[in-house]
Amino acid sequence: MTTRTASNLEAAPATEAPAATKPAKRSRARQVLPILVGVAVLGGGARFLLTHGHESTDDAQVEGRIANVSPRVAGQVARVLVHDNQVVKAGDVVVELDHADLDARLEVARADVMSAEAQLSNAQAQLTLTEANAGANLRQARAGVTQASSGISSSKAALDQARADVTAAEARFKLAETDLGRIKQLREQGAVAQADLDARQAAYDTARASLEQSRARLTSTEAGIQSSSGGLEAAQGKLSAAETAPVQVQAAQAALKLAEARLKQTRAALTLAELSVSYSQVRAPVDGVVSRRTVEVGQMVGPERPLMAVVPQNDIWVVANFKEDQVGEMRAGQPVDVKVDAFGGHAFKGHVDSLAGASGARFALLPPDNASGNFVKVVQRIPVLIRFDGDLKALPIKPGMSAYVTVDTEAEAQPQPQKTAAADTRKAE
Repeated sequence: MTTRTASNLEAAPATEAPAATKPAKRSRARQVLPILVGVAVLGGGARFLLTHGHESTDDAQVEGRIANVSPRVAGQVARVLVHDNQVVKAGDVVVELDHADLDARLEVARADVMSAEAQLSNAQAQLTLTEANAGANLRQARAGVTQASSGISSSKAALDQARADVTAAEARFKLAETDLGRIKQLREQGAVAQADLDARQAAYDTARASLEQSRARLTSTEAGIQSSSGGLEAAQGKLSAAETAPVQVQAAQAALKLAEARLKQTRAALTLAELSVSYSQVRAPVDGVVSRRTVEVGQMVGPERPLMAVVPQNDIWVVANFKEDQVGEMRAGQPVDVKVDAFGGHAFKGHVDSLAGASGARFALLPPDNASGNFVKVVQRIPVLIRFDGDLKALPIKPGMSAYVTVDTEAEAQPQPQKTAAADTRKAE
């Protein structure tokens, strides 16, 4: 009994040791837990202090212009002067087209211009001649009418005189005829000499000849009057034709304007032909790097298909798609920290340029319509355009690279110059 009790007493401390370890562990847990909570609270507070007033997103991408290079005229490729990823300057020739047919059209256009210039010179000469002759022809026609009228008056007076001469000649002829008959009777009776008969016979012949002459003069005078009447009508016709001189001048002026228009048309065609020849050399529209080259020598090309693309390296920006609950305090001009994935150890400075006018979903091919079915709220993204500050030549940032963006929404927005379409137009000019 005693032995058992002693053994029990000896074994008791061994069974009580684990029970003593549990309070020790609990006490250590009670000491560590507040420390962990404190660290968590301190970390959360530090994170809150560091991120308060800052909005970040990794839904951001570097953007830039892409200029597609296309020929302005159709033709066959004669030479390709650039290769992929080559740096070119604006105006550099990148592709040359075969321009033999364009040269021929240019020569035709030059010949048309020369012909139009000759036609214009002829029209100017015709106008000058018409204006000079118009007044002279009108005065001459009027003088001709006056002269013809005077000729008719003179012919009428001559006709009256010729009729009077005929009457007088008839009277003298009747007298000579009577005297001749009387002398013949007296001669038969032997009362007069043969000389008297001969004298009366001569007077009779003279009177008859004078009568015939007067009648012929009368006939001639009547014919002259008819001729004068025809001359008057001809002179009046010439006067009517001369009175159309203003119309003739207008016609010459119209012909001159037509020649001038024809010359302008041919000169415009010549300019187009010269431009077409110049377009056979396809030039780079901007400074940049050649990309996506698809053209080869001998290929038939046209304006409808681009030959390559030129990507400018000096005009890049970042488009960050922030959640709609992040852009409430964003304003243009706020500073931005940009980290590009390709250069993770380098931070770029920038500023907010502008915010999009609508969320990205509104520009989708099929914009969502919340009234068309069961509504599920989805946080929308608002594109924010961010411009880099300073020179970026040190690092080759390329359009399409991913970026991480942080906007300081508590900083005062710096005023930015207002951009207008007119200012962009003047800059381009």
